[in-house]
Amino acid sequence: MNFSRKELVQTEATMNQVRNAVFHLARLMEKNGIENSKERLRKMGQNIAKTYINYWKPTDVITLANLKDVITTIYQKVLHSAVSIEINEIEKVIKVRDYSCALCKYHYEDVKIAGCEILLGLVSELITLISKESQGSTQLLLKPYEVIESRSYGNKSCIQVFKYKMKKEE
Repeated sequence: MNFSRKELVQTEATMNQVRNAVFHLARLMEKNGIENSKERLRKMGQNIAKTYINYWKPTDVITLANLKDVITTIYQKVLHSAVSIEINEIEKVIKVRDYSCALCKYHYEDVKIAGCEILLGLVSELITLISKESQGSTQLLLKPYEVIESRSYGNKSCIQVFKYKMKKEE
């Protein structure tokens, strides 16, 4: 069965296929001595976001006031996950706790990288792209920071951390 990209965005099976591929890829990268696998997975996520935004976006404007809702919507619609989100405005850090991470459903003893490293790239790039497109005078720029916990490591949830900064248009 052949799907267009627009049709793929609307299917639930897509994340299952991505999850399976990610861990095969992680094993292959480790076997071949590739050392920057986290950065590579994050870059994959960023590239996915650059395509995904052509077919779906959660909103046209992103501000600090609606950021939690936007992130929640991304996780619900794209990843079919329910998340809790903490924003620390002093440290400019966002923690997303995902109890049903689509990319880390199973614990793998032989894999040393979390599948949700891709999500750090995807979510941060999607939000940054939307923010750059919006007509506001301030852009919200999101950067991947770290995965603190992962279900693929045996934790009960995944915790993904992002850093953000506000950039004034000149």
